[in-house]
Amino acid sequence: MSEHVVFVLGTRPEIIKLAPVIHACSDAKIPYTIVHTGQHYSETLDSVFFEQLELPDPDYNLGVGSGSHGKQTGEMLIGVEQVLEEIDPETVLVQGDTNSVLAGAIATSKMDIDLGHVEAGLRSFDRSMPEETNRIVADHISEYLFAPTVQSEQQLRREGIEEERITVTGNTVVDAVYRNRTLAREKSTVLSTLGLDGRPFFLMTAHRAENVDDEDRFRSILRGVDRAAHERDVEVVYPIHPRAEQRLAEFDIEVPERIRTIEPQEYLDFLRLEAAAELIVTDSGGVQEEACILGVPCVTMRDSTERPETIEVGANRLCGTDPAAIARSVDEMLGADTGWENPFGDGNASERILEALGVSIERGVA
Repeated sequence: MSEHVVFVLGTRPEIIKLAPVIHACSDAKIPYTIVHTGQHYSETLDSVFFEQLELPDPDYNLGVGSGSHGKQTGEMLIGVEQVLEEIDPETVLVQGDTNSVLAGAIATSKMDIDLGHVEAGLRSFDRSMPEETNRIVADHISEYLFAPTVQSEQQLRREGIEEERITVTGNTVVDAVYRNRTLAREKSTVLSTLGLDGRPFFLMTAHRAENVDDEDRFRSILRGVDRAAHERDVEVVYPIHPRAEQRLAEFDIEVPERIRTIEPQEYLDFLRLEAAAELIVTDSGGVQEEACILGVPCVTMRDSTERPETIEVGANRLCGTDPAAIARSVDEMLGADTGWENPFGDGNASERILEALGVSIERGVA
């Protein structure tokens, strides 16, 4: 097994989902290095995420920030390569589908270093989404593919990837939610701060480029969510992503009265909002998973999803961005049975990942 693991991450979902694996490395006394690309570039919020998740500060922060896909990925690729040349690890782990994943995967593939892709095998089958390309590339150049579900494993096999490279581990998001939901209940004051204690509300996230960069789609989303909220006489809480906030100003969009925009939330506060919401409307893959794990009905404002398991178990519904379809899907999900089975595993995915790499969890040796 690897004597040294490098984690390449760059966004808050990656921090959340890799945190359990980092903790497992600490428990097993496996040396590791954290490389933060800076793809999400709110230093204050990122530092709080690391603090709340009880993670050490990144060993390297490339500070890449925003930019076009090519510029951002190119700068990260150069920076990651320099770090790997300096450290010379045995294994690099990336998670998910971001440009940080793509850069980390390509840099690793050009060197004599094993690459592991956490959350392998997810497909939306929508090649217009840059995340789909990132997933496919990372999967096909990885030595270790950690599939969260059997369905993900089957997709990898259909693409010709050898069985011995694939391990079904469950999803590390379950590890993270199980570890932190009680902590969020105990420590977060977000419900009282926002005046939501004892009040039904919807939680909304919308940030994907195909939604918020398209003025018509963004307006439709807001109209649809507002319509659904009016029909149920509830408020919608929308922690707004900087990208979406910029587009509101650029398109001169007035947010409907039922939707309250708030600042992006720290992890424990957002987890508390998810758990307390009557329903979640989103375009985020990670939020679809978390809603499913927490037993909260979810409506996904996209035309496809790389989390089909959430739909199959009845926890989620795809509706696109048509206002009538959004309102109808909200109504249908609010009437759904919430006793679905969590399809993403038992909360021990991080241990299975290290075991696949050859770590003895009990003895903490390679």
